[in-house]
Amino acid sequence: MSILKKEDPRTIRSREMFKNAVIALLCEDPIISNLTVREIAAKAGLNRTTFYLHYQDIQDLLTQITDEILNELSEKIFALIHAKDLSEKQQLTQLLDYLYIHRNYLLILFKTDQFEEQLFSLLKQLVEIRRKNTKKGLPADYVDIDIKTASLAGIIIWWLRKGLHFSSDYIANQIYLMYRVQ
Repeated sequence: MSILKKEDPRTIRSREMFKNAVIALLCEDPIISNLTVREIAAKAGLNRTTFYLHYQDIQDLLTQITDEILNELSEKIFALIHAKDLSEKQQLTQLLDYLYIHRNYLLILFKTDQFEEQLFSLLKQLVEIRRKNTKKGLPADYVDIDIKTASLAGIIIWWLRKGLHFSSDYIANQIYLMYRVQ
């Protein structure tokens, strides 16, 4: 019998403070190699010892933040795949709302090819499963899954970089209109 240990609220708060600090610093200067533990700790209002209680180094902090965002993103996409109580557009709007909230860090992550590949993979799973679950038979020459996924990823990346004057609801509606199976 395993007993789940509840995480200390102070640990959760400290990690959140470090996460917010590193995001704020990267928004000021997006060059990761310019970050220092001293700078991150000062921005978080904590000390370096506390930093090292939670992370091995800056790369460990960045990896944990990235993994956390990817896991949450994966959960949002999984919910979209299995949407029952909300419409497709509502689920897509929720996904876009999540991306909007995390846009500052995502814009930094988009500079790495690895993150774009991971996002592409998650979106491709969504497209593949939704296509399999469609009730209509698709023509043999229907748009390739990779092409459809690339355009969806492109829309999302464009929206986060340059199109934030459009609401997540508006973008979800536009995506829905473009990608609905006819």
